[in-house]
Amino acid sequence: MKTTVSILLAGMIAGASWASPPATQAPDTDEYQRALHLTPDLNNGRRLYINCVSCHGPEGWGQTNGTYPQIAGQLAGVIIKQLEDIRRGNRSNPIMRAFTSPRVLGGAQEIADVAAYAASLPMTPHNGQGRQELATEGATIYKDNCAECHGKQAQGDPQDRIPLLQGQHYNYLKRQFDHIRKGLRRNADRKMTKQIKGFTPQQETAVLSYVATLSPPKKNWRRPAGSTRTSRSTHAPRPHLRAELKPQIPVSGVFHGLRPIGLNLHQCIHSTTPISKNRPPQ
Repeated sequence: MKTTVSILLAGMIAGASWASPPATQAPDTDEYQRALHLTPDLNNGRRLYINCVSCHGPEGWGQTNGTYPQIAGQLAGVIIKQLEDIRRGNRSNPIMRAFTSPRVLGGAQEIADVAAYAASLPMTPHNGQGRQELATEGATIYKDNCAECHGKQAQGDPQDRIPLLQGQHYNYLKRQFDHIRKGLRRNADRKMTKQIKGFTPQQETAVLSYVATLSPPKKNWRRPAGSTRTSRSTHAPRPHLRAELKPQIPVSGVFHGLRPIGLNLHQCIHSTTPISKNRPPQ
């Protein structure tokens, strides 16, 4: 399945169907290409990533219920593509549209920096699962329909910006799959959109359940020592992040302590939709 699913940020890889989509704009090819080829500054990427913590968590693991995707370890080029598509209105996501605005991500260098930082984060293998009893059936479907583009182990393709699907939450995969099939993901690969239209509900559940069982290689994942919680992204951050990110954790919808770069969460959300305790999934 060739697509630019993903990863990505306040649902970085998320299409929202709950608001009227903005007008599609021609992609800023120059900015996109520059971001792909610039040398990223990981320190600046970490600073910019503070804007992503409230949804994706300091570790970038999202939530196992699929509200927010795991973006840690995603291919940097995929993240850049999704940020650029959201930024230009080619992928509907009102909350992320605010977080990708020039006030937050000034230009190609900032996009490259935050994408590289998210890509460098270790992944968690404890992602949300589907119906594992259908995984064997799903493996056959994946081999016949998806492996050619996404890879035998769903490792993605950095050259073609095809997303890595390993370790992604089942409910997030299902929501994006449904959005692509219904035409709600305007930046989805046309070949994939056509290919999956004929899938039955059981075939969809089976193949996505199988994909959710594919863990990233152990060298790419970690789980903080002493952590037993797996249902949310709020695992204890790594030591070098704790001091910087802790002041940014939102309380009752607003940030206390230092503000995120460019905008605070209240400003970002109010630029598109009112703050709600039950924000729609990304």
